[in-house]
Amino acid sequence: MTSPAWTIDLERHLPAASAAVAPHVVRTPLERAPRLGERAWIKRETEQHTGSFKVRGALAALSAYADEVRARGAVAASAGNHGLGMAYAARALGLPVRVYVPASAARVKVEGIRALGAEIIEVEGVGYDGAEDAALRDAARTGARFVSPYDDPYVACGNGGTLGLEVLDALPECAAIVTPVGGGGLLLGLDAARSARKSVLRLIGAQSEVSPVMLLSLARGAAIERFEAAVPTLAEGLEGGVARTTFAHVRALSALTMVTVSERDLASAMRFARDELGVVLEGSAAVGVAFARAWARHFDGDLVVLLTGRNVDADRLGD
Repeated sequence: MTSPAWTIDLERHLPAASAAVAPHVVRTPLERAPRLGERAWIKRETEQHTGSFKVRGALAALSAYADEVRARGAVAASAGNHGLGMAYAARALGLPVRVYVPASAARVKVEGIRALGAEIIEVEGVGYDGAEDAALRDAARTGARFVSPYDDPYVACGNGGTLGLEVLDALPECAAIVTPVGGGGLLLGLDAARSARKSVLRLIGAQSEVSPVMLLSLARGAAIERFEAAVPTLAEGLEGGVARTTFAHVRALSALTMVTVSERDLASAMRFARDELGVVLEGSAAVGVAFARAWARHFDGDLVVLLTGRNVDADRLGD
């Protein structure tokens, strides 16, 4: 999972990502959520064209690398939502893309990628890390541009950067954002928006206790580059290891607090979101809701919970 070192340039990557993303995405609603807490808000990225925020990062990256991709193509690895974003962005920009997904990916995501016209390759018997290995081998063999779901400055600024700017434009005094954490790119983009706006915003990163790879990496002081959970998790979109460069930047975030939630609370949060918030959430998107249900009422300040994706197979929603 080792990749070239990179950093975010606020004067280059964030404006470029914002310009690339704005014409193609929905400026999603930021709404009060009194069922979570008196000063709780939800940001409905579930209303994006692909049902997930990750179309933002895909648009930013493919726009930045368009000449290279037009000449040699692009490949991506994804548990589903990054692949959907890449497929949508590639169609919007007229570019070719191949997406590698693990066989365990939600069928609704796999079929969505296929419907958007991208070439899709399912990798049997492995999770996200195996799909990424296959995509990287493809890139090395063909010269195609590999676009990581998180380990890239344009992806980070497209995803978290544009999202964070929208939150702070609508709610300048926002005290904290609760966000799911997988590889860490969303965190870095949110921090870029925080820095650009000179905000005192706190970032609260949530993971399932079954697959807390970022939290474990921070505790160890080094990136865990490959990780396979001992048991299945509802938050399969957050699985996989952490790249060294992304981890080094996440480790330096002074405004970050990491938390975990149980699988039981995660399942309950998915039902709560459907029944009380009126939104279908995949497990990876529900980790923030699971945490906020227990904590938001005790928070002093405006708290925004990012609802990052709705793409879940019906049989995973429970009763």
